[in-house]
Amino acid sequence: MSGSLLGAKSVIVTGGGRGLGREMSLALLAAGASVTAAARSADQLDSLAEAAKPLPGSLQTITADIRLADDCAKIVAAANAAFGAVHVLINNAGLTMAYIYPGRHLRQDTPKFWEVSDATVEDVMATNFLGADRLVRMVAADMVAQGWGRIISLTTKIEIMNRAASAPYGGSKAALEMTSEVWMKDLEGTGVTVNVLNPGAADTDGFASREERELVAKKMPLIDPARIGAPVVWLASDASDGVTGRRFDTEFWEPGADAEEQAKRTGSPMGFDLKTE
Repeated sequence: MSGSLLGAKSVIVTGGGRGLGREMSLALLAAGASVTAAARSADQLDSLAEAAKPLPGSLQTITADIRLADDCAKIVAAANAAFGAVHVLINNAGLTMAYIYPGRHLRQDTPKFWEVSDATVEDVMATNFLGADRLVRMVAADMVAQGWGRIISLTTKIEIMNRAASAPYGGSKAALEMTSEVWMKDLEGTGVTVNVLNPGAADTDGFASREERELVAKKMPLIDPARIGAPVVWLASDASDGVTGRRFDTEFWEPGADAEEQAKRTGSPMGFDLKTE
């Protein structure tokens, strides 16, 4: 990727310290972006900063918890202070099934929604939906004023959202995707686009523990998390001007291939088909 492709872009990546967020942060930095990476773990952010040293982009890291309104404001303020604007917001931070049902791939039975505590449901909704929604509302007006912006959120496959044993993860991602469709409609004609990425079953701790991933990998291939780099860089760039209201299945995006062709091949309308027979 060209180190100048995103040279004028300031990007916020939540959950930027590990897994998919780390890979997106590094890909954006390699393309020359100025990245504000937020995460709850200072150690993960330190590791990211070390990996980013050879890359042409500029990185600042900030320890923050997007469940907290003050921390969301702190992230946005830090990006504006360091880089003068927020051009791209990537809502990546999330609590996954690995958090809700630890060890679920090692169980002989299927987890049930009534096993989940109030605290877990609240944490998942606050991280996966409320924090993302809050951040979008904090940056949207400035994006509209500057006439250009990108809101990119990570969701999941629709069949994951509503399958058995997916609560409350599935519901939180369904809320994020449906609300993304509303954002897209409200932002029509402003130069600010809204899209979602589905990374697939990525080989990260966010998907499952190492022991569980070794077991799952015997039944299905796990996706290299670095594959999300190419689509997120394209979506964050001027090359995707006018592309909005789309979901991209990044597990099928071929690295190194023409981005526009890959976008056509892996993209589909965002949201859900509510038509009835």
